[in-house]
Amino acid sequence: MALDLIIENLRNPALLFFILGLLAVRLKSSLTIPETSSRFISMYLLFAIGFKGGQELSESEFNSEMFGIMALGLLSAAIIPALVFPLLRKKYDHSTAAAVSAAYGSVSAVTFVTAIAFLELQGIAFGGHMVALMAMMEAPAIVVGLLLARSSKSQGKTSMRHVLVHSLTNGSVFLLIGSTIIGFLTSADHAHSIEAFTTDIFKGFLVIFLLDMGIQSGRQLKGLFGQGLFSFLFAILFPLIIGSVIAWCSGFLTDEVGDRLLLTVLTASASYIAVPAAMKIALPDANPGIYTPMALGITFPVNIVLGIPLYFQIISL
Repeated sequence: MALDLIIENLRNPALLFFILGLLAVRLKSSLTIPETSSRFISMYLLFAIGFKGGQELSESEFNSEMFGIMALGLLSAAIIPALVFPLLRKKYDHSTAAAVSAAYGSVSAVTFVTAIAFLELQGIAFGGHMVALMAMMEAPAIVVGLLLARSSKSQGKTSMRHVLVHSLTNGSVFLLIGSTIIGFLTSADHAHSIEAFTTDIFKGFLVIFLLDMGIQSGRQLKGLFGQGLFSFLFAILFPLIIGSVIAWCSGFLTDEVGDRLLLTVLTASASYIAVPAAMKIALPDANPGIYTPMALGITFPVNIVLGIPLYFQIISL
């Protein structure tokens, strides 16, 4: 069963376009996605995710299971950076270790989107509150990452309030939260009137976006090769381990397979959008050539190919 899911994921056009982007860099092709187009597609995906999530949230029944899932997600976003920091500190300088910790405590919206596509393929429903949780999990990881960095006397010039505000007003997070609220407030009739834009073309934009992600990953991985084996092993093994733990633990909170898988994917993914943007301001001496390619070039495809089928199999058992 697990092998069948892996094979099915390998045939997913989203993943295949990501691989095509990697090959384009490897073969030194001139293929590129214009920056303006890439930004538009990113904004569209966040808008569509948030709006549809808000619509689902408006129809969801608020109960203890929902709050339990959201509490576990927020708690993991705060605990994971503190958990991995001592290990990362042995390999990287203080600021870079804190930035990597924040990245792995935070989430990947594109991995989340791919997991949603996987659930739709399996015919499994999920709650709209999971989209809200994705947006909420960005800030705790960033704040804890900064706290870890400020444990060094050399840090402390950036105020906590500044970083918290920046994490919440970061373009991707702000659009996601705003779209979710608007989707929640929009009536079903009005939502149906723009369904062709919010739903029908979504997967087409997703594959183009992942083609662009493949190209970016291929470029950034070059700089990571000089960091040794540790970065690769951590970026591969840690998400699979923590994801497997959350996949099992989530069964104590809810029986909803869709919610459990999305929570697991959020916990196991790593941020390569919001966290790098925040750390560029808060920790300018951290090395983005380490934490960005680890999250985007390694953890992202590992979760797509191996993680989602593995977590789904654990949840199904």
